[in-house]
Formats: sequence, structure tokens, C-alpha cells
Amino acid sequence: MYRAFLLLASMFLSLNILHAQSAKYEFRGAWIASVANIDWPSKPGLTSDQQKQEFIALLDNLKGLGINAVIVQVRPVCDALYSSKIEPWSRYLTGAQGEPPAPLYDPLTFMIEETHKRNLEFHAWFNPYRALMDSKKNPNPSSHITKKHPEWVISYGGKSYLNPGIQEVRDYVTGIVTDVVKRYDIDGVHLDDYFYPYREAGKEFGDAKTFAKFGAGMNKDDWRRENVNLLIQQLNTSIKKVKPHMKLGISPFGIWRNKSKDPKGSETKGGQTNFDDLYADVLLWMEKGWIDYLMPQLYWEHSHKAAAFEVLMPWWYEHCFKRHVYYGLGLYRMAEARSGPFTNVHELMWQLRDIRGHCPNSGYSFFSATSFDKIKTPIKDSIRLNYNKYPALVPPMPWLDSIAPAAPVLKLEMAAKTAVLKWQEANPSKEPLRYVVYRFVNNEKVDLDRNDRIVSIQQATEFTDPDAKKYKECSYVVTAMDRMWNESKGSNVGLVK
Repeated sequence: MYRAFLLLASMFLSLNILHAQSAKYEFRGAWIASVANIDWPSKPGLTSDQQKQEFIALLDNLKGLGINAVIVQVRPVCDALYSSKIEPWSRYLTGAQGEPPAPLYDPLTFMIEETHKRNLEFHAWFNPYRALMDSKKNPNPSSHITKKHPEWVISYGGKSYLNPGIQEVRDYVTGIVTDVVKRYDIDGVHLDDYFYPYREAGKEFGDAKTFAKFGAGMNKDDWRRENVNLLIQQLNTSIKKVKPHMKLGISPFGIWRNKSKDPKGSETKGGQTNFDDLYADVLLWMEKGWIDYLMPQLYWEHSHKAAAFEVLMPWWYEHCFKRHVYYGLGLYRMAEARSGPFTNVHELMWQLRDIRGHCPNSGYSFFSATSFDKIKTPIKDSIRLNYNKYPALVPPMPWLDSIAPAAPVLKLEMAAKTAVLKWQEANPSKEPLRYVVYRFVNNEKVDLDRNDRIVSIQQATEFTDPDAKKYKECSYVVTAMDRMWNESKGSNVGLVK
């Protein structure tokens, strides 16, 4: 009986490992936070070269872990980590609000270029309403929105926010984001969980006058939700008018609503929820098609008493409305843990396996990027060598674009026992393309679903494989991908014997 149990356990583990290595389409992200210099830059006032070196090191580290997308905070508090005529340079970048980096460069242009060089997606992360981290201190120049329109500002819980109930505020936020979409080659717009602020016990958010003016007979909760609905709808329409392929993603708090309040809700006991406290009806946004992906922040462990991971993960996936759901994972908890389930790698790896095993074409993002450097346990090795041993493509979004490029035409040459692949493709629109190079050895069947046979994802139209000589026979196939990760059919097969 014991031997049989061990055999079954071994078979189960083997299948689990096999499955964990077989996700060809999977969003693998990491947040890079600038507020309070959490991730980048490591401190304010670094030289431009130091900032660049730090960002490159971050990207190279993440690329080595199999990450295929970064979510970079470019507007933490009505300021900018990019060249803007509307909002001031961020003090998290330079040390003083409104002061440009020295020597002058545009960090966002640089970050996008370096990210795309590595064939990663770049999602620009905005905080829509947060205006001051400390409501008692306003270091901004007189041109800042908090000084030009103080009537838009509400202080609450020690911070200050733009008032979501004012249409001019929604227009302003939409204009800020759309300006970046127009001028920069980003792949997505990303908002996190800060809509109306988290509730403070015994304190009421100070929008009573705005509600009296614009509430029009609604109850206050419904009115607040409608204010946020209007922003999301307006934002989606605006950015897609400029670039129809632009992704809009939201990373909400991990609980939409408790089932005790709504039969559609999750079996959780959250003290605060998106719907009831942050006034963010994120399910409505998915259902209406106003957003392209949700990334709920599931920073809790399995069997958590109020918000168990194994309860929330499938709940969100079941409420995707044919949009994508990825999962925000609390890597930072491993960096902070002194006891409990996050003191070793098991809980986080368990979460990753659950996502891949139960949610096809899904994915995850780690919060946050520099936490990897603060964790003593070998989490990098567990991810790089086991979970992300093979590359993955970002899941395509057919409602934005479903037309794949033409298949390349492959030519193969041998030079000193090295395979040299060159290809051409029809690309009349001149859109930027990536290419996937597959290698199948020793008479293997060509199977483009096997991401364990991907040897390169690249932009160049030539690939050299010095490892060809290791095998009796190699078959090569190349596919083309557009910026939305739509993959062409395979090229003709190049054979090396």
C-alpha cells in the first residue's frame, strides 16, 4: 500500500512538473514601482546614467526569470517620470518636484526601448486620482494641478486626491493618459487599486458638496461607483481612438464583493471590497468590454481565514466575461516574512502551479521587482529552473486584433557545423514583428504548441544555432508574431542532418 502511494505521488508530481513547463501562452509580469522609490530609481537624485544602469539591471534580471512584461509606474502622484508639458517631473526621479533629470533624457522613451529590445511588453502604470502622498506638504510648482485647481482636491487619511465626482477631473486624468498613449510606444495602460481611497475608520471622504451638486437623486454609493465607471469608459474610448490595439488593464483589490452581501460574490470575509468601499465595479467593466484584462491582487495565502487564495483564484477566472484575468502575487511578503507560509518558496510556487493548472492562457505579475533581491530563499532558482524553464508568449487578445502575419520563408545554410537560418516575410504594413525559432531534434514531429522547443524569440531575421552539431538531425521552423502576439503559421521546415 505504501509503495502504491509513493508511485501515485511520484506520477502526480511528474505530471505537475510537466504541466508547469508547458504553458506556451502566459502573461508573466512584474511591477516596477516608482512611488517612494520602491523599485526604480532606487533613490531620488541619481544621475541619468545611474538611473539607466539600474533599469537595465532590473530588466536583465526579470528577463532571466522568464518574465515577458513589465508594469512600470510612470505617474505616482500627479507627476511624471517622462517629459510632460502638463505635469511636473517626479521628485522620486530627481529629488525635487519639477526638476528634470541631469543630464536631460526622457526616462520613458529609454525604458520602452530597452524593454522592447528584450521582447518584453511595456505597460505604463498610472495612479488616476492620488495627488499628494502627504496632504500637509505640497512641494509642487504653482503650475501643478493641486495649486491651479485646489477645489478639485480632497484630503483624506493623510493623503490628497483629485475628486472623482467632477467631470473636469475625469477629463484631466483621461487627457494625461491619452497624451502618453499618443507620444510613446507603450503596449498597455495600467491602473491599480486606488480609485476612491480605502476607508479610514470613523472618517468620511469629503465629497458631500460634490454629491449634492451632481448626485441627481442617486444614493451616494451608486453615485460614486458611477463616477469611476464614467472614467474607465471614457479612458478606454479615448486611448483606443488613438491606438485601437492599446490594452487597458486594471489591478484591483483582490475581493470584488463578499458573498454575504451579494450572491455573485466570493466566499470571503474581506473587511473592505472593491464594490462597497473603493466604488470600483470591476466586473461591470469586464462585462461591458471597457477593459482588456484584470489583475486582482491576491496577496493572501492558501487557507487564509478571510481571503483564501484557492477561493479567490477560480472565482475571478469564472467572472472574466471573455476578457483576460491575470493574478497579482505578493512576492514582497516573502521579503518581509519572519514567520508563516511566506518564509519559504512553497506557498508562492503553489500559487503559480495553481494558476497554470486551472486558468489556461492566464498569468501573473509579481509585486514587486526588487523583492527578488531581498529574499534569502532561492526563489529565483525555483522560478527560472523549474517553473519558467521555457519561454512563454503573452496571450493574444482577439477582440483587439486577431489577424496574424504571413508565415516567413526560411533558408538554411551550414557553416562550420553551425546552422545559419535566414528568412523573409511579407509585411506590407511594415508593422514591428517578432520571430519565434523552433528546433525539433532526431526526427521529432514538428509541433508548434511545444514551447519547450522554442530556442529564440527575436526581432532579427537571422538566427545562428551552434548547438545543431549536438544532434543527428535538426528540423527548424520559424513563425512571425505581430505586436499583439498573434502568431503566423510555421515557415517551411529547414532540415539539418
